[in-house]
Amino acid sequence: MNVGHIDDVQELRKIESTTVPDRFVRDVDEIKSVIQDSSFTEHVPIIDLSKIGNGNYNEIFNLASACQEWGFFQVINHGVDARLVEKIEKLGMDFFMQPLEEKLKYKMLPGTVQGYGQAFVFSDQQKLDWCNMFALGIQPHFIRNPKLWPTNPLNFSECIDTYTREIRKVCEKLLRCIAMSLGLRAQIFEETFGEAVQAIRMNYYPPCPRPDLVLGLSPHSDGSALTILQQKEGGSVGLQLLKDNNWVSIIPIPGALVVNIGDTLEVLTNGRYKSVEHRAVTNMVKDRLSIVTFYAPSYEVELGPMPEFIDESNPVQYRNYLHGEYSKHYVTNKLQGKRTLDFAKLATHIPV
Repeated sequence: MNVGHIDDVQELRKIESTTVPDRFVRDVDEIKSVIQDSSFTEHVPIIDLSKIGNGNYNEIFNLASACQEWGFFQVINHGVDARLVEKIEKLGMDFFMQPLEEKLKYKMLPGTVQGYGQAFVFSDQQKLDWCNMFALGIQPHFIRNPKLWPTNPLNFSECIDTYTREIRKVCEKLLRCIAMSLGLRAQIFEETFGEAVQAIRMNYYPPCPRPDLVLGLSPHSDGSALTILQQKEGGSVGLQLLKDNNWVSIIPIPGALVVNIGDTLEVLTNGRYKSVEHRAVTNMVKDRLSIVTFYAPSYEVELGPMPEFIDESNPVQYRNYLHGEYSKHYVTNKLQGKRTLDFAKLATHIPV
C-alpha cells in the first residue's frame, strides 16, 4: 500500500480557489448525473416506527415493500430524543470546525477506518472524495480505540456514547420489524448476530467550488446489516441512491432517520432484500454533515443465506463465511459500487 499526503478539504477551502486539485476530479462517466432533476427526489418510502410497534400490519407491509423495492427508507417516530440529535449535530460541527492540528490528534492511519481523515484510500493514484471523516468503533468494547475519542469539544465523547446507545435500540427494533416483514420470528436476527458490532462515522462535506467535477463520497453499498443516517438540518441535499439506473436524491425529512439495507441482509435473505449502491454529492454554497451508524453481526458469526429463502425458484446465491472475514475484506478495499459483495457471491457460470 502506497499512500502519501492526502489533502484536507476544509484546508483547501481556505484557499478560496475556483478550481479543485486534480486528485479530486472524476472522470465524466463517474460524475454523470450529479445534478439531478427534481422529479427524482420525492418517492423514498417513509416508515412510522410507532405504528409497527402497535402491531399495524399495513405498516409492516409498507416496510417489506420499502426493503424490497428501494432498500432505503426514512423512519419517523423512532424514539430518539430531538434534543440529543441536535446536541450531537452541534458537537459534530464543533469538532470539524476546530483547527487541523487539533483534529490530527485523532488521525486515521492508512488502511484503518477509525479516527479523523479519509478512509478507503490505498494508493497515491486513487481519486479522493470531497469529504472529511471522523469514525469510531463503538461495540463490542474491544473494538474501541480510546486514543481516538476526543477530549475536545467538551462532552463530545460522552454525547457519542449516549447517542449510540439510543441508535442501537432503534437498530434492534428495526431488525425485529424487518424479520416480521419477512415472515420470520421477530428475534431471529438478534439471536443470529450475537454481540452486534456497531460503529459511528461523521462525514463533513464543505462547499466545493466545482461540485460538477467531484464526489462527496464514492458510490458503494454498506457491509453492515443496517445503516442509519441522520443529516443536519439546513445542509445541502447530498445523499443519492441508485434506482433503476437513476441517481435519486433523498430529501431529508425533519426529525427522520434514513435507513438502508446492508450487504449482510442481502446475503441472509438470499437476495430478497438487496443492499443498494449510494453516494454523496457536494454543493457550491452549502456544507453538509451526516452522522452514520453501522450495525452488523459479531465478527465470529458465520453468515450465509437462511434456509427460508432457498428453494427451486431461488437457488443459493452466496457462500457461507465469517462476518469478520467480510468486514476485513470490506475495509481493505476502495469503494467501488457493490463490487465488495463479490467476496460472498457464488460463481454463476463455469469459465471456459
